[in-house]
Amino acid sequence: MTRAFAPIPAARPVIGEAEIAAAVRVLRSGRVVQGPEVAAFEEEFSAWVAGRACVAVNSGTSALHLSLLALGIGPGDEVVVPSFSFAATANAVRLAGAEPVFADITPGTYCLDPLAVSAVIGPRTAALMPVHLYGHPAPMDRLTDLAARHGLAVVEDACQAHGATLHGRPVGSFGTAGCFSFYPTKNMHALEGGMITTDDPRLARTLRLLRNQGMEQRYANEIVGANLRMTDVAAAVGREQLKQLPAWTEQRRANAKVLDSRIEGLSLPREADGARHVYHQYTVRIPGGRRDGVRRDLARQGIDSAVYYPTPIHRLRPYQRPGRPSLPETDRAAAEVLSLPVHPSLEPAELVRIAEAVSAAGRER
Repeated sequence: MTRAFAPIPAARPVIGEAEIAAAVRVLRSGRVVQGPEVAAFEEEFSAWVAGRACVAVNSGTSALHLSLLALGIGPGDEVVVPSFSFAATANAVRLAGAEPVFADITPGTYCLDPLAVSAVIGPRTAALMPVHLYGHPAPMDRLTDLAARHGLAVVEDACQAHGATLHGRPVGSFGTAGCFSFYPTKNMHALEGGMITTDDPRLARTLRLLRNQGMEQRYANEIVGANLRMTDVAAAVGREQLKQLPAWTEQRRANAKVLDSRIEGLSLPREADGARHVYHQYTVRIPGGRRDGVRRDLARQGIDSAVYYPTPIHRLRPYQRPGRPSLPETDRAAAEVLSLPVHPSLEPAELVRIAEAVSAAGRER
């Protein structure tokens, strides 16, 4: 007889009564797009990024894309990005008309390696786009120093790292611009949406024009823009989620500590000196070609897991080129990583079950 296991999902987005009430309030108001809720969400999110100006848009990808456009980055330019990331990181560069140049990662944190970045900076390089992957901050002190030496913009892809900090400073406050996503599986969500942060008032104004057909005043188009606005329904949901983000973050960190203490025989996530990881993902490494077998073992026990990301971006069809870059740490990570549930709604018994199951599966293989 097959034993029945209660399923443990990899992610469990929260849509509670507060979010539902906020959405209903907006729908009844009749102000549903780019209205007072969006303005309030931008103001409240600013407190999370050291008081920077915030510009709400309809997705994290739009945030990355518009940041590059507002900086004047386009055809003929190159942007240094990690290949070990979601394709949206490189897609935003291509959508702006520029070309992504891939640099390798540091194996412990999965973030850009400053030495690898330095090696690929060339005469066409216009910007660096570090990703705070899995909720761990990239080495922004070293990357911003590198950018300053070469006169480059820095666009932070903080789509997975709401509330993460480095030496007490929040991600999204280091670069020329910072970009966040509010997709439902992120540490907080707005049903869908994104946010751009900057300390440059002129850049913030350009971003607001770009998201709204190039207009600040209706029918007074100043530049070519698009419709990439956030709805007030999304903003109202985001405001409620933002209130809960501190508690959720602490619970994610507590859950990660439980997994750290109970998982045996596998390489666990690490937190670099001065970094505050917010564990969008809790990612272990399983070498020797055993990862997919372990994942199947977990699935048989009702434990969902995921591989972020099985194919590095430089190996995806749109980005394959002759003489593809040598990114050994990226390729190794793609073959070994496995992300386990760490979301704040996990019960203590579920955390024990996850740890015991992955430890046993790892030993058996």
